Amino acid sequence: MTQVTRLHLSEPVPERALWPFLALAFGLAWGIFALFALFPGPITRALGAPSAAHPLFILAVWAPAIAALGLVWRHAGGRGVGRFLSRLLLWRMPGVWWAVLILGVPAVYMAGAAAMGRPLLAPVDSPGAFLAAAAFMAILGPVEELGWRGLMLPLLQRRMAPVWAGLVVGVVWGLWHLPAFFLGGTPQSGWDFTPFFAGAVGASLIVTAMVNAARGSLLVAVLFHYTLNFPLWPDGQPWDMWLFAGAGVLVVALRRRTMFSRAAGVTEVVPSASSGGKYSRG
Repeated sequence: MTQVTRLHLSEPVPERALWPFLALAFGLAWGIFALFALFPGPITRALGAPSAAHPLFILAVWAPAIAALGLVWRHAGGRGVGRFLSRLLLWRMPGVWWAVLILGVPAVYMAGAAAMGRPLLAPVDSPGAFLAAAAFMAILGPVEELGWRGLMLPLLQRRMAPVWAGLVVGVVWGLWHLPAFFLGGTPQSGWDFTPFFAGAVGASLIVTAMVNAARGSLLVAVLFHYTLNFPLWPDGQPWDMWLFAGAGVLVVALRRRTMFSRAAGVTEVVPSASSGGKYSRG
């Protein structure tokens, strides 16, 4: 029996958990958007107009995380949830990836804004308003990563190389956002879906390489998502999204040896107690 097989047998979260994860992530999020579409008046009167801060919108955004935590609890129990979340403590990653995270992501937004003739930074009304927005974005989109890169990516990497797993997650991630483009008041309502979708797939390839380089770190995935949503970056739509798509292709080309190798993909959702937090690849 190979090491990979033993790992999968000892991993409490089975590959079949992918399907209920997708059903829950899409069912909860798209179900909430259906409520907005079917009952706009009662929802607006009870909870306010649709916006990024609307409680139902926040619940929809958190759907992948809710699904992932529920499934980890179902298969691994409370201790398994704790070990799953311990991946938030993994921070070691080659310096080049930290440079991509800290400098590369904002550079893409600024390049997109420059192509549109827009300012290179978003306007700031006041320091207090900026800090409030930054704090809010830290608990909105990044929480999704418990599902996308926390559960879905390692499950897929048990069967396919990181490049294909990253593509699949990116396609699903992009499509999952689709209803928000038809709901007024959401960040996506003023954007075109096609460049957003291409950018999501490209960004997924980038963060896939990062997470694998960081031994399955959830922290890296969360920080990457937070950097994508950081309120100081300008709106360079649609050029910034096309640039993310190109950057994803560039990452695959530069890291093709690991991106096309199944041995380079982290496959554990819940690290074993005996691994000491070290993640096997394969």
